[in-house]
Amino acid sequence: MKWIIHPATQLRGVVTLPGDKSISHRALIHATLAAGTSRLAGFLRAGVTEAMLRCLRALGVQVEIDHDTALLVHGGRLHSPASALDCGNSGATIRMLMGALAGRPDMTATLTGSAGLRRRPMGRVIEPLRQMGAEIAEDTLPITMRGHSLRGIDYTLPVASAQVKAALLLAALQADRPTTIREPGPSRDHSERLLRAIGIPIVTSNHTTTLVPSSEPLPPFEINIPGDVSSAAFLFATALTPGSEVTAQAVGVNPTRTGFLDALAAMGAHVDIANRREASGEPMADVTLRSSELRAITIDGDDVVRMIDEFPVLAVVATQAEGQTIVRNAAELRVKESDRIGAQAAELRKLGARIEEHSDGFVVDGPARLRGATVDSHGDHRLAMSLAVAGLIAEGETTVLNVEAYRESFPGFDTVLRALGARIVDAD
Repeated sequence: MKWIIHPATQLRGVVTLPGDKSISHRALIHATLAAGTSRLAGFLRAGVTEAMLRCLRALGVQVEIDHDTALLVHGGRLHSPASALDCGNSGATIRMLMGALAGRPDMTATLTGSAGLRRRPMGRVIEPLRQMGAEIAEDTLPITMRGHSLRGIDYTLPVASAQVKAALLLAALQADRPTTIREPGPSRDHSERLLRAIGIPIVTSNHTTTLVPSSEPLPPFEINIPGDVSSAAFLFATALTPGSEVTAQAVGVNPTRTGFLDALAAMGAHVDIANRREASGEPMADVTLRSSELRAITIDGDDVVRMIDEFPVLAVVATQAEGQTIVRNAAELRVKESDRIGAQAAELRKLGARIEEHSDGFVVDGPARLRGATVDSHGDHRLAMSLAVAGLIAEGETTVLNVEAYRESFPGFDTVLRALGARIVDAD
């Protein structure tokens, strides 16, 4: 599948986004471990979360759709699957499943995934789970796990990682004593917020998290999942076109996730955050972006973690900013669904961008006059959508190849863009 994209002017509108991917994953797997029925409103129905649903159903979990707006998850009952659990291309699915299954002595399961997932680093979660007592024979996918009684540990992550932390917290819920996880910097705190909201004793301070397991089963819960701020980033970037104004309603504004909004504001964008409120421990708001002239900035250090998923579209924004935008300390982008440094730099250069890649980031000189060309998503959902945004500001017609992956995180992305006034044609 490919998109044919024409230049846009004055993209305007108010949108409601799909539910946050990170929160959806965590809510679903915690509901699975809970003793009772949980209700997850605003759950993201997309490729990556469907992988989690598929695996959990293979483990015996019953999940119902409640009026097309929520999931009802009947938790507490798991059995060994009849065949290997296919996690697709979802790193969150496989890492969180490893944590959830590690402490179930009656459980044996083999986990595997796509070729892309098999290339992603798993040692970061396998090593601490082994220290907790999990039996994991292999170091790379596919892996076979046999559940064991777990012990709490004090562990320092070599790299700040919300997914690894989430996996270890799931295991820690089943351990015999408290577990402490130390990180060298900040990472997303959705797991901590969810656990705290449902009454689990958890303490966080200075990038250190301690969970005290309870002798009681995890209680069922209800949650309202906000719109995904990472998906919103692609819509906010459309405000590059003159006269544009885009509002995303009820979008998550967790401070561990708003690095892209802060970067846009630092570049001179008009960012308006209104109607702040909180649901199920997560902050949300209505966010509006208006077109403006932009200036280059430097992003490094802790700010990288707060916008790790938004760098493909940040690179597009940077092509229109005055000066040299520099991104450093972002080597993690090399081991995402694609090499998001090398692949994005190569594709943007086809459009006329002046972008230079480095081992841990990139440098963009702007503003650049982009011209339509044929570009390729490399099967990466975030590259597909960011290249679509680039096509909206390029002169002439842009063709983006292999765009099917956008459904992994933002089903309906092209439909939403059309509603804002974009001209996008689907083609085979």
